Amino acid sequence: MAQDDGSPVTSSPLQFFPWLSPGMGSPYSPWLRELKSEERGLCLIQLLYACASHVTSGSIEKANFWLDQISQLASPDGDSMQRIAAYFTEALANRMLKGWPGLHKALHSTKISSVSEEIIVQRLFFDLCPFLKVAYVVTNQAIVEAMEGEKMVHIIDLHSCEPAQWINLIQTLNARPEGPPHLRITGINEQKEVLDQMFLQLTEEAGNLNIPFQFNAIVSKLENLDIESLRVKTGEALAICSVLQLHSFLASDDDQRRKSPLASKNLQKVLHMNKLTLGEWLEKDPISAYNLSPDTAWSPLSGASPTGSFLTSLWGLAPKLMVITEQEANHNGHTLMDRIMEALHFYGALFDCLESTVSRAPMERQKVEKMLFGEEIKNIIACEGTERRERHEKLEKWILRLELAGFGKVPLSYNGMLQARGFLHGYDGYKIKEENGCVFICWHDRPLFTISGWRSRR
Repeated sequence: MAQDDGSPVTSSPLQFFPWLSPGMGSPYSPWLRELKSEERGLCLIQLLYACASHVTSGSIEKANFWLDQISQLASPDGDSMQRIAAYFTEALANRMLKGWPGLHKALHSTKISSVSEEIIVQRLFFDLCPFLKVAYVVTNQAIVEAMEGEKMVHIIDLHSCEPAQWINLIQTLNARPEGPPHLRITGINEQKEVLDQMFLQLTEEAGNLNIPFQFNAIVSKLENLDIESLRVKTGEALAICSVLQLHSFLASDDDQRRKSPLASKNLQKVLHMNKLTLGEWLEKDPISAYNLSPDTAWSPLSGASPTGSFLTSLWGLAPKLMVITEQEANHNGHTLMDRIMEALHFYGALFDCLESTVSRAPMERQKVEKMLFGEEIKNIIACEGTERRERHEKLEKWILRLELAGFGKVPLSYNGMLQARGFLHGYDGYKIKEENGCVFICWHDRPLFTISGWRSRR
């Protein structure tokens, strides 16, 4: 997804494939189909970039030409580059169609997304890729060590969907020399069906081991969560687990900024004076962003934002430990082209992961690529405003938000990292890196997910 020096590919496809041009037309399509795999991959990157440039500028006719050329190379059941190109072209076409709302709605009017399908695809991602398994291993070991000697333990799972994580924790706590604690898990999910399954499996496991256990199910979207419903009690040690959830709040941050003209004007004035985009400013001068007062200008890092308010609410619960897993990517860039190029690199690595571990034929792989990766790509590229939920940001920005909310970083367990490395021993290409007490899960040398530990700083 990059040149040999690591820089993104930005040159014109005509530089490498001079027979391609909007004036040449479809008679030259056989040339495309005869390209070798490596040439085809390079060509697809160039074609996607050219098409994205025209979509961004509103040149629909030119964008349509490049989509036609890409369609002759892309395939949802080809190699990893062909597969990712298929979903990026779908996302770009979807964005173009939104210029005709009636046409767009008509083409999507019969789309049905069932709860059971969502549950299945999440489970398939868990089974086919080791990322979530590693996150659960590191998270559980951190919780076990933080709760050493505690007699009453309460865990809040901000997206409760995978029983395997907590079954493993129940078994580990049962083996404590001092005996298991009284364990209470609060699970949050939009789907009651998911929480019902969690309740049955966890209650059965705790019963088999004779561990005192309660499961508190909360059916709610995370942004609508009533903190009081978490029922945190005096005397219990609290841990919070968040796996790939916090970035969903960033859409509300953006919505609030757009609805606050004065704050937006002040923020734009700051950015104009520094001649930077918001993302560039946060990276170049995080201290100024950190100290920006909500009274004078709205800041995505301020406690006044929905994300900041939620983090502050969690801080108010005084957790002994909070473990956060997030995508290590910047899909919340200031411009569409920024998002497209970053997404090409990130999802290109994810498709390569599947290519290395799963054969191309199984329907399970295609479901993960289409229903999970493909839908995320579509959301990043085709959607704006509150509709754009997949606003992944890198750890450095989450650190600023969490510190502003009152959290202090906790180095993750060394034993947890050893367990994670041992778990990945049979997976070629996957790596674990530790940096400043945080864990980076990588595909070769590219970090894809981060795990960080936090506690209330009082």
